[in-house]
Amino acid sequence: MHIDQLEKKWAGISLGIAGLFVVLILGSALFHGIHAPSNVETIDSARLHLSEEFAEDKLGAKINADSSVTVRMVAGRYGFYPKTLTLPAETPITFRWVSLDVIHGVHMPMTNMSTMIVPGYVAEIHTELHHTGEYPMLCNEYCGMGHAHMWSKVNIVSKAQWQDMNKQGEANHG
Repeated sequence: MHIDQLEKKWAGISLGIAGLFVVLILGSALFHGIHAPSNVETIDSARLHLSEEFAEDKLGAKINADSSVTVRMVAGRYGFYPKTLTLPAETPITFRWVSLDVIHGVHMPMTNMSTMIVPGYVAEIHTELHHTGEYPMLCNEYCGMGHAHMWSKVNIVSKAQWQDMNKQGEANHG
């Protein structure tokens, strides 16, 4: 069987490009600390309302001792709960999500926030939001007929405004 020199050349170029992409992806993951989730936390989705962490009165934002904020949310047909959040800018924020029913996705446009929320597991994202304003939080994983109506709103305010709201008891935290 004869393979033309030109075909060998283009096959080599194609394999070289594919190899280059693999090296770039692996190198980027290594140098930027990108890795698969390793701290897999499970939870009983049928008993969320009885759990300490995701009970209804514990949802929302909570200020931690180190001034970071932890946000606990529940995704269920067809909404994210709580529906509206106010959070501080320039502050480390940890979002923790669970699902009541089916697979959901969460995406906040113009930020680095995007993850899947799988029933039986806790999804966690660490971020810091730098720009004040109103951000939608959308479900990006089809979850049923009401999927298009599944959203929440996040208001990012300055640190000073956040502190004033906390002093007056206006901030929504659990």
